[in-house]
Amino acid sequence: MRVTAEGYARVVALGKNVAWIVFEEESTPRLASLKRAAGKREMLAPGDLVRARRLDGDRAIVDAREPRTSVLQRRQGGRTKVMAANVDTLATVSALANPPLRLALLDQLLAFAELHELQALVVLTKPDLDAGATGPAVETLYRRLGYASLIVNPKAGDNVDALRDRLAGRHALLTGVSGVGKSSLFRALGGEAHVGEVSRHGLGRQTTTAARLYRTPGGFLIDSPGIAEFGLGTMAPAELTEAFREFREPSRECRFSDCTHLREPGCGVRAALDSGTIAGSRYESYARILGGC
Repeated sequence: MRVTAEGYARVVALGKNVAWIVFEEESTPRLASLKRAAGKREMLAPGDLVRARRLDGDRAIVDAREPRTSVLQRRQGGRTKVMAANVDTLATVSALANPPLRLALLDQLLAFAELHELQALVVLTKPDLDAGATGPAVETLYRRLGYASLIVNPKAGDNVDALRDRLAGRHALLTGVSGVGKSSLFRALGGEAHVGEVSRHGLGRQTTTAARLYRTPGGFLIDSPGIAEFGLGTMAPAELTEAFREFREPSRECRFSDCTHLREPGCGVRAALDSGTIAGSRYESYARILGGC
């Protein structure tokens, strides 16, 4: 095929040895083959900025990946997988019911955002199924910690505009377990359900296991596959304490400089827990992460 132009493009989704990319001045994704370098193809992720060449029709070829500003990874089957690149915002999506609310996973994602200096947004969905009316209390908990928090019902349109405003100009990733409503949010915000057709040979249907990217003015939004597990890896107590923002100040009151905040006497963090300054659910999440759960 004849090369018609060259330029920079953003990776939208991936197939086997191919990628869907959107050139900076275009809005429609193109199917791109990946150029081999030293016998290997470039490993890409949604959000990557690449140098590419347009070909006749709607095809393209990726020549090289630009340096990444950030990489978001998760553990999958004992291996590490890149979920997205060049993101500055982590939009955590948690259902208030069906599937049940998992505060431990939410706290783990927020800790990841803190450690990687990402802006974090707490999105709570399915308020219509929240029989115990726990949504407002959960929203208040995280707002008091300084996290932007919203209860959103994309089917009814509730708070969709507020979420869009929060994501304006950001390079954001929607993440959460399967079934929490990420794809519904993605579509409500303007993203397409499918970017095209990609098979195992690069020519058939796009699977739901691939991330999708929606270009926004000044940024983008990636809808990632549902995560079954998310591991921060082995962490020292002091490092994990810094990832829980309300633990930082109380930890300075601990009697021992190497306090794990689990059982040592004179622990400032547990004193804050006893006084109600630290929420029980947040402390439980800290203990689980520190224990490798």
